[in-house]
Parts: sequence; C-alpha cells; structure tokens
Amino acid sequence: MEDSFHKVTIVNQDGSIKTLKVPVVQELVRHGIHNIPKMFLRPPSESIETAAANLAEDFPCISMVKLRNNMEERENERKKLVDGLKEWGMVLVSDHGIPTNLLCSVKEVIKGFFELSLEEKKKCVGTYVSVDNMGYGRNYVKLDDTPMDWIDRLTMKVSPKESTIGLNVWPQNPPNFREIIETYAGEGKKLSDEILQALAEALSLQKDGFTQHFDTKTREINVRINYYPPCPNPKSTMGISAHTDATVLTVLMEFGASGGLQVMHKHKKVWMNVPWATGELLVSAGDVLEIMSNGRIESPWHRAVTQAEFERYSLALFFNPSLAKEVEPIVGDDLSKCVYKKVVLGEYLENVYKVSPTPSKVAIKFAMV
Repeated sequence: MEDSFHKVTIVNQDGSIKTLKVPVVQELVRHGIHNIPKMFLRPPSESIETAAANLAEDFPCISMVKLRNNMEERENERKKLVDGLKEWGMVLVSDHGIPTNLLCSVKEVIKGFFELSLEEKKKCVGTYVSVDNMGYGRNYVKLDDTPMDWIDRLTMKVSPKESTIGLNVWPQNPPNFREIIETYAGEGKKLSDEILQALAEALSLQKDGFTQHFDTKTREINVRINYYPPCPNPKSTMGISAHTDATVLTVLMEFGASGGLQVMHKHKKVWMNVPWATGELLVSAGDVLEIMSNGRIESPWHRAVTQAEFERYSLALFFNPSLAKEVEPIVGDDLSKCVYKKVVLGEYLENVYKVSPTPSKVAIKFAMV
C-alpha cells in the first residue's frame, strides 16, 4: 500500500509550495482496513447524528412536466419551486426528461473508471494543480489539522471548451468517458436554464433575469464526481464536510446508494436526510444565486455522510457565468435595498478556495455590503 496515495500540492501564503501525501480511501477499503488513519477522524464533538425526521412528505419535489404544462399547473409548480428553495435551498426534480439510457451510460463510465486499479487510474488521467485542482485526486487539503473527507473524486471542466486543452484531466479509460459526461452536462445545462427561468418568473423578475448573465461560449460548467467507499467508522468520518456551493445552480445525481446527503434546515437548524428517490435529480442554489437574488434565495449548508456497508457515487454539475463576469443583486433601480455588493465572480471563487473548509457559512460574507 506504500504507493496508495494522492500527491497534493499546496501553495502557501508566502508563495512556497508543499507537497503532501494523502491516502486514497478507495485503496484503504480494498486492502480491508479496520483502523482509519487519524487524518480522517473527526473529534467526538463532531460525531455524526442523522435527523430522525422523515422528510418524504415535506421535502420539495417539482415535476418538470408540470412546470412545462398549462398555465395553472405551471404557476403551481413555480410556487413549489420558489417555496422549496426559500425553505431548503434545494429541491428534487422528477420528470426531468433526460434520457434514461444516457443516465445509465453516465453511471457505467463512472463506475468503469473507479473499478480500474489505482495504477490504471493514474495512467489514464492526471491532476492539474490550480484553485479547483482538476483531474483525479483531492481538493481542500489544508496544512493544519483539519480532518480530511472520506472521498475520492474526479473534477473536470466542460465549459469554456478551451479550458482543458493540453491538460490530462479527462480519463482516457473508459474510452467514451468524456463524450458521455459532456453529453450529460449539455442536458443538465438545459435543465438548469429552464429552472432559473421559472425561478425568475416566480420572483417577479424578467424570465431571463438570471440566464442573461450566461454567455454561451464563456459560461462555466464544472463537473465533480464523488466516490464514497464504505467506511468502517461512519460516525467519526465525513464524506464531504459541510459547505455551500459557489455557483448559481448545482444539478446533482447520485447512484449506488442513497441516504448520504444531508442539509441544514433553514429554520429548524438541524441536519436532515434528503429523501432521494431513484431517477430524481437534485437542484441546489449556490452562493452566486444568493447574491443575484439579493438573499431571497439562500445557498444551503449541506454535507455528505459516510456509510458502513454501501458505496455511493454522485455527480455534480456546477453552473456559473464567466469568471470575468461581475455579479450583483437584481433589484431594479433601488440599490439602497441591496444586501450584497457587486463582485467579480473569479475573485469570489478565489476567496472561497482560500477560506474553505470552514465550520460555518463564511465565504458569502465576502460579497456582503
């Protein structure tokens, strides 16, 4: 197991570079580990307790068929959308229209990659060290004693097209990996834009109030694939630490197992399990939408927990305007009501990577008036 690690390069505040070795959790599980390395363990004060509430009845789920239907059904579904995002920051989406065979192909190529040996993985994809650390490996690794997440991940950029030219961050095996993921991202983009248009109308904004900020060629579409292997000690580890997404909108799919995603309820201030049915997608508001909506929609504090007997996969599509774009609240001419200020998206993201991970919702303060 001596080569079973990711090399993580960290740029210190003084500009110096340090390389750390972080165990590959999938390899730890493959070798039958029973004692989890200390770097992954959470202190007793952070032991994982899941919410006892059953969310099947009150967690919001919208139907894209109804959202596209006659005026009455469309208005009802828009209300469910905006109410759900205001309360939870995320909604489940059914009847989304993305072909079942495409979803099956997405699952096949992701599982195909993670079923490769570690040597084969590293041979077919690299890691490009940047603020978002694209490729196969890890991110948000700190030099302090912050516990690491029980996760392996792949991160790629679909748009702008030229972003990954010359970078070996797309797996070459399975051979159709990039084609399938890019096709799915295209479908996710259509879904994201349609939901943003419906949300704008529900907030009494122009239909293109949000989508007008997305240029076809320069818009950002990032892909993050998360693999959570079974964990011998799920109550003392975390799949992904609590965070918000630095996006306008995130579209998430999961497979392999359910029950891993938790969200902090806005009013009850307790962690709740998201009751995710097979075939549904989850749409989550990001920090950038919170800024653009002037806080009417807040990005949810959420996390992923580990499970003792099951592996779980998720694929997140992150949608943003160009990094050079200035984003600001859409409030008409009355700027005195702005809770947030105008920020350059790229600068906001740099701040997010600098302060993450944090125990509370800190990053958004960068954009507050």
